[in-house]
Amino acid sequence: MGDAMKVVKSLYFQIICAVLLGVVVGHFWSQQAIALKPLGDAFIKLIKMMIAPVVFCTIVTGIAGMSDKRSLGRLLSKTMLLFLALTVISLIIGLVSVYLFKPGAGMNIDPTQLSTQGLSQYTESAAKLSVVDFFMHIIPDTFIGAFNKGEVLPVLFIAVLCGFALSSLGERGKPVLEVLESASHMVFKIFSYLMRFAPIGAFGALAFTVGQYGITSLGSLAKLIMTLYIACAFFVFVVLGSICRAHGFSLWKLLRYLREEFLVVLGTSSTEPVMPRMLEKLQALGCKKGVVGLVLPTGYSFNLDGTAIYLSLAAIFIAQACNIDLTLTQVISMLAIMLLSSKGAAGVTGSGFVALASTLTVIHDIPLAGLALLIGIDRFMSEARALTSLASNAVATVVISLSENACDRELLLRTLDGKPALTQTPATDSAWDDTKVAKHI
Repeated sequence: MGDAMKVVKSLYFQIICAVLLGVVVGHFWSQQAIALKPLGDAFIKLIKMMIAPVVFCTIVTGIAGMSDKRSLGRLLSKTMLLFLALTVISLIIGLVSVYLFKPGAGMNIDPTQLSTQGLSQYTESAAKLSVVDFFMHIIPDTFIGAFNKGEVLPVLFIAVLCGFALSSLGERGKPVLEVLESASHMVFKIFSYLMRFAPIGAFGALAFTVGQYGITSLGSLAKLIMTLYIACAFFVFVVLGSICRAHGFSLWKLLRYLREEFLVVLGTSSTEPVMPRMLEKLQALGCKKGVVGLVLPTGYSFNLDGTAIYLSLAAIFIAQACNIDLTLTQVISMLAIMLLSSKGAAGVTGSGFVALASTLTVIHDIPLAGLALLIGIDRFMSEARALTSLASNAVATVVISLSENACDRELLLRTLDGKPALTQTPATDSAWDDTKVAKHI
């Protein structure tokens, strides 16, 4: 009886029930379900308001506690190279999948007959996604302005500067560092309170999605959705699984350890609500705060592998549907542009769709009007994008931590096995000795 009550009270069980209930309500009471959209939106807003302080406190305290600042440059270089490699692999997987399954073949769409109503908000956002604008956007207008919109990159930029400044101050910086340590405990405690509303948010978001678009209204586009999910599954279980095995830990056990976070993402179609909890749980695995605080938030902007798969797959799908044959040169040029546009979509509402729009406005080989084919089903595909990107960033964080000797491997393996830690011994690299491992919420 006690074990049954423990399961019922667990966040994992509650989110599963909320997701299933959301699908049922959305299917049988669609009009009422559409009115539940504010539940999901409110939960996402609650979590987003905590992202900036969580990222700031984690990164500042992590960097300020590092004894070897040269390791930061090595860490960032290694991280960006891994992200670049994963993005290239993702684009290729999407490309191979769409040519293999050919979901758009036989649709014979005339792009001049497509309705472009509703595309303006995406094409306007896409026009702002130039490379220069993207990097300029990292620098906030004011110091406090970095926290106004809750976007990760400006906060990351300010946090790195503050971390180095506090470290260089030595003893004079310790009072401020102690305040930030206390603030870090406070914001994570607030976040733990907010996570109790995750089942309500997941229920509202799923009920709205099914009620708005319907389970059976996907029609001929179901093959495209299936192709995306197959491509994402291949990336996660084959590519990421191979990387995990090469570094001595199990992908399946890591996914099981993060199952609550994946369910929240499944319900909300967004990875943002779980970022603070991901920071805590990856530290609880034995990964050091300084590494987790840099790699994970950076991955949220530069390692959108689910979006990368979607970009190459959706672009070729439109070409197939409109009977457009692309040359090898055109395809390679398109992939090169997507390598940038997948990064530039960070922090933009409907990021995957906006990134696709920005790509099509540049290459001109595929009609922009073809986006109209995807508007109605993008919400279903956004879940696959978000889940894939979250898995990739979790794996990347653990892998980078292990490569930097900034992860207690014994604690990692015991935690993934569900066993209590014997001792939480520090990692062997002195650069990370002063950081602390956060407790599991």
